[in-house]
Formats: sequence, C-alpha cells, structure tokens
Amino acid sequence: MKIIKETLQFEESLKQRLDFICEFAKVTPIFINGTIRKIDKTNLSYIEPHRVIIKGITFLCFNYSNDIYISNLTNKIKISELEEYLKAV
Repeated sequence: MKIIKETLQFEESLKQRLDFICEFAKVTPIFINGTIRKIDKTNLSYIEPHRVIIKGITFLCFNYSNDIYISNLTNKIKISELEEYLKAV
C-alpha cells in the first residue's frame, strides 16, 4: 500500500487575515501548510488542515473557511473572534 502526500498551499487572503489579527494581538504566528494524503489505487483521501501555531497553541484551518479550530476539530471559533481569544489566553 502506497500513500501519496501532496502539500496544500495557504489561500493568500486567509494567511493575510491571520497575519493581520496576530499583528493586532502582538503575537507572531508560525504557518505550516496542510496536505492531502491519498492511498494509491483507491479513492480514499484525507485532507490534513493547515496549522497555525500562536502562543504555543495549535490552530487548524482550511482554505475558504471562516472558522478556525483550537487544537482539534471539535473546538471551533470564527476567525473574527480569534483576536479576543488570543488576548484572553
């Protein structure tokens, strides 16, 4: 069984929004591109979300989404609420 891994690029407007929010919150983000993992000769695939590390917390996000996930895919907030969340932490 062969797993094919392809890197996804951050949507530029998403990355700019996150940079802008982090600038206001006076923190520096670390961006890690997500991937698509496919099992060769099947139709199975998994989209690994982009990761943004801020203040030691890993946030997960997908291109073209207005939500950002905190540590895992069960806790989510709107991107517009991220600044308040960062100030509260």
